[in-house]
Amino acid sequence: MATQYEVEHNVQFAETQPRSRRVNMDSFFSLLNRISDSGTATPHNNPHATPTLPDMANVFRLLQDQMQTLASTAPTAENRTFLLELIDALDQDILDPPDRLRGVSQEFLDSLDRVNRKKLRGDDDCAICKIPYLDDPYCLVVELPCKGAHRFDLECVGPWLRSKGTCPMCREEMGKKKVAVVQEDDEDDDMDMIYA
Repeated sequence: MATQYEVEHNVQFAETQPRSRRVNMDSFFSLLNRISDSGTATPHNNPHATPTLPDMANVFRLLQDQMQTLASTAPTAENRTFLLELIDALDQDILDPPDRLRGVSQEFLDSLDRVNRKKLRGDDDCAICKIPYLDDPYCLVVELPCKGAHRFDLECVGPWLRSKGTCPMCREEMGKKKVAVVQEDDEDDDMDMIYA
């Protein structure tokens, strides 16, 4: 039904979009890019300047604020409990900030395996925002290289990975290169091969 304003002024209002549970993380990424030690650009006059501890604490505080906002509107008790665990994990980094971020690089995020929409079921959702993946016509779901192969919306898990560097579910470290184990041959074995 048209309102009186629409009728009198011959105006057609656009339908309102449903409100998303995802939080705007522009402030987080702005601060993260400023203190990131990627080496590509230095926002400081001194190229050897290191981030201050308050800046490091603020990165984790902004991420914690995102999780608290999501927890306050959590659709299930399980989701609220999961988000509160993430919030608690961030407390230590706020109270005693590290001297550098342990998170993954943007290149690592860009290289994560994308999950094809055809492989997603209708009830599959992100553990962080709890929005079903298929509700978003342009969803970008990534599968982490952890033992659980946990899946998340890239928009939700990106800030966690950039700052903490672990899977939010199993806390396995991401981005670490595997070290190849080289076994040294015994000299005795070599001597046996001479007479073969």
